[in-house]
Amino acid sequence: MARSIAPLFLLVLLFWGQFFHVHAARLNSLVFPLSHSLSRSQNANFTILQHLKELSLHSAVRRHNHRHPPERRRQQVSLPLSPGSDYTLSVSVGAPSAPTTVALYMDTGSDIVWFPCSPFECMLCEGKPSYPPLHPPLPPPPASRQVACGSAACSAVHSGLPASDLCAIAACTLDDIETDSCSAPCPRFYYAYGDGSLVARLRCGPLALHGSAAPSAAALRLQNFTFACAHSALAEPVGVAGFGRGPLSLPAQLAALSPSLAARFSYCLVSHSFKQDRLLRPSPLILGRTEPKPSAPDKYPPFVYTPLLHNPKHPYFYSVGLESLSVGPNRIRAPSELRGVDRKGNGGMVVDSGTTFTMLPAETYTSLAYEFDQQMSRAGFQRTADTEERTGLRPCYFFEDRKADQRSVPGLALHFAGNASVALPRRNYFMGFESGRHRVGCLMVMSGAEAAAEEEYGGPAGTLGNFQQQGFEVVYDLEKKRVGFARRRCATLWEEMTRA
Repeated sequence: MARSIAPLFLLVLLFWGQFFHVHAARLNSLVFPLSHSLSRSQNANFTILQHLKELSLHSAVRRHNHRHPPERRRQQVSLPLSPGSDYTLSVSVGAPSAPTTVALYMDTGSDIVWFPCSPFECMLCEGKPSYPPLHPPLPPPPASRQVACGSAACSAVHSGLPASDLCAIAACTLDDIETDSCSAPCPRFYYAYGDGSLVARLRCGPLALHGSAAPSAAALRLQNFTFACAHSALAEPVGVAGFGRGPLSLPAQLAALSPSLAARFSYCLVSHSFKQDRLLRPSPLILGRTEPKPSAPDKYPPFVYTPLLHNPKHPYFYSVGLESLSVGPNRIRAPSELRGVDRKGNGGMVVDSGTTFTMLPAETYTSLAYEFDQQMSRAGFQRTADTEERTGLRPCYFFEDRKADQRSVPGLALHFAGNASVALPRRNYFMGFESGRHRVGCLMVMSGAEAAAEEEYGGPAGTLGNFQQQGFEVVYDLEKKRVGFARRRCATLWEEMTRA
């Protein structure tokens, strides 16, 4: 979300008196399951072609939202909007004796935790896989309370507005404002994101995360956690667990209580290709991730790290520098806007768990697609314009998915700053599927916008989507300000880390 963030010292005030409880013998790491929406989809008629069309559209929407003109960027939160692209985390709120459990999108591109509270109205939600919900929203948890207008949390969610202004909006008297004695609740706030929006109130109360039955993944319970209750939304019926860098995100609130748990977190997304039978095991989310032992490099390849870039305008994003891309033996140098962030906060590539497909600036994408098409054409593959029209992806080819065909697809690697090269498995950037009577395959990377239109926007230049992150453990090292990537068998990693 593009907003001013409260100064760091406000965190001390924001979380003062908060405490946590972990039912575990050790605190160095905790593991929680992430569920892919496709694994719980009830719409058996939703084809891969429909998934790809929806996901390409919504990846573009999310990219557009990240790059709104400055005058429209003030109160926006980036959220996953489409079926089949999101990963959810199970959270319970309220007193342990009567908890309310909700499934929230795990999103590194936003920095607030929110969920629907009754009475809840969701406009333009008909037809979404998660609507109507199996269990209707419950009232705000009785164990929670509204956040005061003079709090640091209220200022943070209202884009850094001073407490005096917020308390005036909340109808406090001048005398109460001058004496800092106003106890009125924080005013409702409005978020706009992509093709949706919401109105919510801040609340504070108990929140718990539940993992597997293994002791190493036991429940994590936080008291006085600040979250948002939404009573109305447009096109978004599911809440979000924001893991961004802002003061209201889940890692930030956890860091005030247990720095060792929040200093490094990672996730490992199980490869799926939009097939339910590949999502039988959850994707592990690891809080307090420790560095794997170097004694078994074949089993646990080491992380390659790229430094996080400081973004003065969007400090909540995990921005990194993309230096170049390799298509087969040929390297494409990335433009300066992908390699760094300027003083206005424009540029860099955001590592985002809530966007499906990687988005590149128009010029960079055109160079990538041209080079990819040249090598595919030399290998004898024929373009299919019909599939490109039906999916929103390009280039697409007639592709039988035989071993010989697979070997002919050129490799794709991303080269980040800090000498961090990430060679993608073929399934992460070129996917084969049925289209009518034919087998086809498409490049699963997208153009962010037309070149002429991009000049009117600011914000991140590119986005690394979750489809390209499959089969990698992605670690966010907040202490050393870097992001790391390592190839993993994510289902196996889940089993090993949750084994009693």
